Amino acid sequence: MNREIIYKTLKSYFGYDTFRPMQEEIIRHTIDGGDSLVLMPTGGGKSLCFQISALVMEGLAVVVSPLISLMKDQVGALQANGVAAEALNSSNDEGLNRDIISRCLAGKVKLLYISPERLVGSMMQLLRQARVSLFAIDEAHCISSWGHDFRPEYTQLGQLRELFPGVPIMALTATADKITKQDILKQLNIGHAQTFIGSFDRPNLSLDVKRGYSAREKLRSIAELIRRHPGESGIIYCLARKTTEELAEKLKKMGIAAGVYHAGLPNTERDRVQDDFVADRIQVICATIAFGMGIDKSNVRFVAHYNLPKSIESFYQEIGRGGRDGLPCETILYYNLGDIITLRKFADESGQQQINLEKLQRMQEYAEAQVCRRRILLNYFGESSDKSCGNCDVCHTPPQTFEGTIIVQKALSAIVRTGENVGFTTAINILRGSMSPEVVAHRYNQLKTFAAGRDIPYRDWHDYLLQMLQMGFIEIAYNEDRHIHVTELGQEALYGRRSVRLAVINREDFSVKARRQRKREESLRTFENAKADESQELFNLLRQVRKRIADEHHWPAYVVLSDRSLHHLAIEKPTTLAAFGNTFGVGEHKRDSFGAEFVEAIREYTEKQEPF
Repeated sequence: MNREIIYKTLKSYFGYDTFRPMQEEIIRHTIDGGDSLVLMPTGGGKSLCFQISALVMEGLAVVVSPLISLMKDQVGALQANGVAAEALNSSNDEGLNRDIISRCLAGKVKLLYISPERLVGSMMQLLRQARVSLFAIDEAHCISSWGHDFRPEYTQLGQLRELFPGVPIMALTATADKITKQDILKQLNIGHAQTFIGSFDRPNLSLDVKRGYSAREKLRSIAELIRRHPGESGIIYCLARKTTEELAEKLKKMGIAAGVYHAGLPNTERDRVQDDFVADRIQVICATIAFGMGIDKSNVRFVAHYNLPKSIESFYQEIGRGGRDGLPCETILYYNLGDIITLRKFADESGQQQINLEKLQRMQEYAEAQVCRRRILLNYFGESSDKSCGNCDVCHTPPQTFEGTIIVQKALSAIVRTGENVGFTTAINILRGSMSPEVVAHRYNQLKTFAAGRDIPYRDWHDYLLQMLQMGFIEIAYNEDRHIHVTELGQEALYGRRSVRLAVINREDFSVKARRQRKREESLRTFENAKADESQELFNLLRQVRKRIADEHHWPAYVVLSDRSLHHLAIEKPTTLAAFGNTFGVGEHKRDSFGAEFVEAIREYTEKQEPF
């Protein structure tokens, strides 16, 4: 495929001049007929990979999507860009669905969004009559029992490779650890697929954890968070439905436009609240995890977790709904002991008790860590990082550290000498010189490193191993009875090619007196907005133009233009349609459809600014 055609498609439909890292490579691989597993963070540009591929390939691209709201958002945005996209789902009347199917078979649709249930039903055989160019399996982690949102209906998608042997399959997800990645490939029968892993680093997201806050303290902190973002959108995730309702009511009494979203509400009410949030009619949405997967709102400026999430995958996906346009977004996680008790109960009652308890443990470790939080997240998803980010609470208030290379080498050596066949408890027993049944049974007491760390208390060894895990020196193989494996980074430390500094262990005092003292000493940092120098007056004027156009078409505001595009317009101030068309995120269809309204507003503004 000619490179010029790919870039022309990118510019004419989406208004971009360049691709993000790996996007072009993925598109070329797909066009050449290759299967792929694409791992990119929320907001990292996954959708563009199959959308551009679909537009330049002959035939119909089928996109498997788990939620109607997700289909609705993406199809609406594509249609606004002039793309022939449709969605088959239960919210359509059957007459419309029949018409969509007819147009697909006639070659008049480029992208068809469909649920896995509908696809593996009657549509699987019907699509064999169409010229299918590719299958894109969105939220592919749902196919794996190791994933954080396992859905049994996804497991039938393995039939695609048998029924459509020459059609490329692209599996996409924003959250998958090492085991889940392997399982996705196995379940979809695409074991030889090329895996593309984009950077999970979202530097525009600040990371902050607040531990042990009372309900009153949380409310004050959240109110202050909202005040730092006047007129900007935010999401507050809560563990219980009742909490979402109570919190929203309290915020409303403060004069904040807040809505509630949870699975216990009628579909019509959920749709209304979601539409109000997307259209900026409400500023804050208080929601359970039922909210968010189908939201492509680019201008969310803060995300708070009122309670501890059940897993790092869930947490990362939820904070990833903020700052999708690349501009700064503030994230705060609140948690206390009560959250752990509740979530442990949920895990015990689930059908995957062991997996869910393990994931909860890792989430708790993240919240209690003294290591750069971004570094923990990146290492969790297999992206090695040995540097601190400078944009999390640990980096802002770093713990006291000490030279810990020898301690780390002792632990790594003990793990390697067992053949990497032990978990945390046995590794510590070896280091401490404890003659536990497992140590004796496997003769680990004969290892050179046996009792090499007997001077360090058991609890401290556990903390140091957690730090090593969070810094990426070791990883846990959950599918191998939670055995510890040494990573490449760990090999460098073990053989003296890297020095390591460990955090001094400070046991937190949770007494009322200590909590009050921490509260007095804590000062809220001013959130720095990293936008370029521009006219705020013009930006607000352009927001009004965008809202008017969005209301006329019954679209969310970001479908017209993203905040990032508005910032570019406020800086560049184009006064011709041609110049407007060269703005970031403005394609030919949008330029021709409503560019004149923006250009006219900019002209009027600039004329007012000119001296007499």
